Amino acid sequence: MSGEQAPDASGLTHLDASGQARMVDVSAKEVTVRTATAAGLVRLSPACVATLRAGDVPKGDALAVARIAGIMAAKKTPDLVPLCHPLMISGVDVQAEVTDEGVALRATVRTAERTGVEMEALTAVSVAGLTVVDMVKAIDRDAVITDVRVIAKSGGRSGDYRRAGE
Repeated sequence: MSGEQAPDASGLTHLDASGQARMVDVSAKEVTVRTATAAGLVRLSPACVATLRAGDVPKGDALAVARIAGIMAAKKTPDLVPLCHPLMISGVDVQAEVTDEGVALRATVRTAERTGVEMEALTAVSVAGLTVVDMVKAIDRDAVITDVRVIAKSGGRSGDYRRAGE
């Protein structure tokens, strides 16, 4: 079956008429430039924040490693999320900033494709967060990854989106 597939009766495009999971056929969609930005936070103890700010993390530069991990993760998203389309990603920018709460993460992914890159941006933030936790777990066993969300997207038929308050 070619062309864009209609949603099932529930309105979900990843389910067929019998309720079985499927990968949506996007071949009839127009190729457009698409961008998505996601953000998240790794909540850390004040002592861990101080260690990050001093550059004294025993495993090395936690923020640099997290940025690289996020970029790698964005490129591997279809290997991790079963119904996600493999895309030619044009660019990935991952930012990691130490704040008083922990490490604020932000990833922007760009492509010129038939479907968006929200999942790639979310994956980049999630894996960057996991990497921060791995880098600091000897210092802060209570680290928590939180508030992972899409904050903006552009391109495609549904147009632009920006989360309120972001």
